Amino acid sequence: MSVEDLERPVRAAVGCAVLTISDTRTPDTDGSGSLARELLAAAGHSIIDHGLVPDEPADIASIVADWAARPGIDIIITTGGTGIARRDSSVDALRALFRTELPGFGELFRRLSFDEIGPAAMLSRATAGIIDRSVVFVLPGSTHAVRLAITQLILPQIGHIARELAK
Repeated sequence: MSVEDLERPVRAAVGCAVLTISDTRTPDTDGSGSLARELLAAAGHSIIDHGLVPDEPADIASIVADWAARPGIDIIITTGGTGIARRDSSVDALRALFRTELPGFGELFRRLSFDEIGPAAMLSRATAGIIDRSVVFVLPGSTHAVRLAITQLILPQIGHIARELAK
């Protein structure tokens, strides 16, 4: 891949879905999911679907697999369930569905997080991978982490990601 490939114009809007994974959040208190949708929409991308689900592996996997199979959803962002607590099951539930994992995302996320929060960054299991026709980003539930991941990693590459998926 050349620099020219990365700089080629992309579609005006990439189709996205956002899933908040939490045992405690409600639609009214879902700051991370709301922020993710706001950042994506402000950058000109379409929010095709969004939801909130408890930290139950089967429910997480079912919703994300359904979205990943839907035409028009290129990017899925999940928030929550990436830590080391017993109920944090997002990474395990979704990694089992990945046809290809994108380890560089988690590595870069933890590096950027380390610059801001220090060694606590090692507790994040944030990751990304491809499921069916979508790239799935599995993010922590804090609004700070969501903002960091979307603004510094996902949005700068979202067009290139969509182009690569279409090949």
